[in-house]
Parts: sequence; C-alpha cells; structure tokens
Amino acid sequence: MGKKFAFIKLHSHAINASIMQTLTSCFPGLEIDVIDVGELIKNKKTLVLVNMFFVFKEYGLGILLGRKKIKECFWRTTYVFRKTKILASNLLSQDEYEFSFQNQSLFDGSRKGLPHYVYTDHTHLANLYYPDFDKKNLYSRRWIKLERTIYHNATLNFTRSTYASKSIVEDYSCPSDKVICVYAGSNVGTNFEVDKGKYKNKNILFVGIEWKRKGGPELVEAFKQVLQAHPNAHLTIVGCSPKLNIPNCDVVGRVPLESLNHYYERASVFCLPSKLEPFGIVLLEASAHGVPIVTTDVGGGHDYVLGGETGCLVKHGDVEHLSRVLIELIGNPEKCRILGENGRRLVLEKYSWEKVGAEIAKNIMATLRDNK
Repeated sequence: MGKKFAFIKLHSHAINASIMQTLTSCFPGLEIDVIDVGELIKNKKTLVLVNMFFVFKEYGLGILLGRKKIKECFWRTTYVFRKTKILASNLLSQDEYEFSFQNQSLFDGSRKGLPHYVYTDHTHLANLYYPDFDKKNLYSRRWIKLERTIYHNATLNFTRSTYASKSIVEDYSCPSDKVICVYAGSNVGTNFEVDKGKYKNKNILFVGIEWKRKGGPELVEAFKQVLQAHPNAHLTIVGCSPKLNIPNCDVVGRVPLESLNHYYERASVFCLPSKLEPFGIVLLEASAHGVPIVTTDVGGGHDYVLGGETGCLVKHGDVEHLSRVLIELIGNPEKCRILGENGRRLVLEKYSWEKVGAEIAKNIMATLRDNK
C-alpha cells in the first residue's frame, strides 16, 4: 500500500487547515497530498466555459428570478459534478494512497477500490428542515441524485452535527452504520484565560460574513430595543460591513482569523440569529472564550447550544423574543458568566480538533483493517 493519503477540497476555508493538521497528527506515518478540485476545474478554461452553458441550462430561470446566484450554481451542475469526479479519480492510485478524505459534499472525490471518507456539515436536502425555505430554491433533481452518490460511495461519512447525520440517513437512504457524527473544533484554539470582568461590558458580538443569512438585520432591530433598556449597551459586528446608522454600533468588517480572539475576549454575549445555519463554527469559537450564545432554533447548533445551560435559543425571525433575551442577559453578568463557563467546559470536553481527529482516525483505521 501507499505511504500517503489524499486530502481533497474545493474551497479555501480556515476549517481545511484545521482538518489537515488534525489528520496529519493522527496519521504521522503518512504524507498528506492536497488535491484542490476547485483549482483543477478553474485551470481548464474550456471546461469552465462549457459549464457556464450548463449553469444557465439547469438554473437560468432561477438566476433570472433572483432565487439563485451564478457563483453557487457553478458547482451544482451535473456537468461539473461528473468532470470533478473524473479529474479527482484520475489523480488517485490504490498503489500510492492508503485512503482519500474530502471536506464538504459538493463533489464526489471517491475512486473505486480506494477507501474514501467524507466530512461535511450539511446536505442539500437538509435545507427543507428550515421553516422559511422555499422548495423552489432547491437545485436540480439530477444534481441531488448525484449528491446521493457522494454518501453511498464513501466508506464512511463523518458529520459535524447530529442534524447533518439525520439528513444523510433519512433524506438520502444511506445506511446508518456509514454515518458518524464526530462534531468539529474551534479554529481559534482554547488555550487562553477568560476575563470574567467582560460580562459587565454589555458588549454584544456578531461574527459572520453573510449578513442577511446570519440574521444581521433582525439583530439590529433587536438591538434598538436593547438600547432603550440599556443605553450603554454596545454592538460589535465583525466579518461583514453593512451600512448602519445606529448608536453604539461598531462595524469592523473582515479581519484575519488570528484577530478574532481580540473581539471574543471583550464580548459579554455572542449573538448569531441565523435564518439558515449548517453548523456555525463561530458559535464554538465564542463558547471557547466563555461567551454565552444567543442563536436561533434552526440548523446544527442544537448539539452544543443548550438552552438555559450554554446559551439561549430563540425562534428565528422573532425580533421581540431576541430583544428580550439580549436585554435579560446583558443586564445579568452573573448569568452570562455561568452560561459562558458551561459553554467553555462543553467545548473543552467535546469540541476540540484533537478529539474530533481521534474519533475520525479510530474509525478510519477500523475500516482499513477490515479492507485488508
């Protein structure tokens, strides 16, 4: 057998670095070979042009109606799905690799005969679990049929939440023994002291790139009510740059990953009232800093945002409920401290990349032994 394993990715994301570091530490005897299928596709100009034809063929009406974005549709055509599989498969050899491992489930990186593992936070059909999701916004049935092959072709499917595991089993008829929830870790680490004085700051922190999907507008409306009860409250927005005209609000915009700790360290409460949230790794990062969480009752956060224990869950879109919860929390530093400490304890016990890696490695090694 080979002395390498392949790590297959599509987009550049901070979590890729965390997963790669975790896997290399769990398999010290193997070299890691990174295959970026996104770059493979983009470097083939003819393929890109042909795929644009399929983008409009399969999703043209949705794009014209504003329900879909060209950039997102590009990776969800049947044409690019099949081409990606061929390109990835051609680079994988049973003699060279022990196994292959892919992050996310927008493509099938498996090659027949080579053990292959998928790690994902979401499925496409899991969108149907969100109350406000319109079925018209689903991608094509043909693409969803191809997506199903990702989970069935994998030796094992690792997920970041029980929410994602449920969807793979129930929505894609994948055997439950091929789906294992291993959770995820914080990308900003956990080795730091928590300043207990910060709970008196009345500083609400939001971290997110997609302002509307992450519930930014609802948070702003709720914060206006918070200011009536707590005129010295403050809202800090990191990751995006919405144009706002409200007092006591600091819009920071995008910052490097290593700079996020600065904002978590000063936050009294972390709020992310998302409309759609596959996992929300920023929630883990906030909890790692001992910040109590306020988020919505949708998506994969239910596993670690325990209402009344590590944070508060509010009904998505309910600005009145959101404002009441925020008003209560920032007015009660002791409750913030208790929730924050519980959240940090949970992250340290269950949501570290070391623990995630150990669980992934244990299951990979068990299947590799079975295949020999």
